[in-house]
Amino acid sequence: MKLLKLTLGLAVATAALASCDQNGEKAVVVKETGATQTTEAGTPDIVYVNSDSLLANYEYFKDVRTRLQGKAEAKEKSLRSQAESFQKEVQRFQQQAANMTVQQASATEQRLMQKQQQLQALQQSSGNELMSEESEEMKKIYDQVESYLKKLSEEKGYKMVLTYQRGNSAILYSDSTRDITTEVVEGLNKEYETEKVEADKAKETPKKK
Repeated sequence: MKLLKLTLGLAVATAALASCDQNGEKAVVVKETGATQTTEAGTPDIVYVNSDSLLANYEYFKDVRTRLQGKAEAKEKSLRSQAESFQKEVQRFQQQAANMTVQQASATEQRLMQKQQQLQALQQSSGNELMSEESEEMKKIYDQVESYLKKLSEEKGYKMVLTYQRGNSAILYSDSTRDITTEVVEGLNKEYETEKVEADKAKETPKKK
């Protein structure tokens, strides 16, 4: 019994990482002129991030993916066990039905039908729960990436940050000097590591009575 095929992956996460400039406007296509646009400091004011590489190396994304996959596997294992137990009950009923009265057979059959409906409802609710949690986590990832890009853009003077995904991108070509993926990944991972350290310290600090 397959509980849920997790949609959390590079394709889904990439779709969530919409490009935006500091004003929140969506960036779709960049049509470059012969002149290279730069900030006063000499750095490009339009840059891009390779979303595949970003997510593949973002530690928070990897931790979320591992945790959700573990939870999905645990739920699937539990449901499979219940389904196997139910199947054995059905087989016993089929073997013993000939020796039952009409009333006994009818009551047993009704009970098994109710149990089957309960298992189906449990499977559905478990799948919905995981999908809801995945959606919440993806929103957090999107918010964190967007927040970091806004902060980085203010520091560097970027006017627009685009996303690039091989085979599915509005950017057909761009100078590699405009690729800030490595810098963004390092910054996001540094922030995430700081958050984990602070969270661990909070757990260790005894609560005042």
